[in-house]
Amino acid sequence: MNKDSFVCAVLASLLGTYSDLYFVGKGLYHFPHRLLPDIFSIHIVFTLIGLPILTMVVLYCLSQVNKWWRAGLILLVSLLMPILEKLAERLGMFAHSDQWMHEYSFFGYLLFCTIIWGGYSWLSSDRLPY
Repeated sequence: MNKDSFVCAVLASLLGTYSDLYFVGKGLYHFPHRLLPDIFSIHIVFTLIGLPILTMVVLYCLSQVNKWWRAGLILLVSLLMPILEKLAERLGMFAHSDQWMHEYSFFGYLLFCTIIWGGYSWLSSDRLPY
């Protein structure tokens, strides 16, 4: 992993943290089991450790394929997220309100992955003088 993927992993962590804070604050979902529940309303272990690691793995995979495979992988990841959310709900790690529609997750992760890939490809180009 290079410093560009690390920077994007930090960006992913920030985006994940702020989106979780927003949606948890709106009452659309919550995390029943989380570290330091009296302090944090979100699952900080996932947003600060799990999401950055997964982001670096996905970025590595995306960087190894052409643009059509890349688009397909982003779509695949986005399609898998609602399925994984339902699994997390069954395991008691995640709970959604009745207003939540899992299609939100598909479009959210599609946008999230596109932003992260865009940042990574911009950082990896020769546009920056570092």
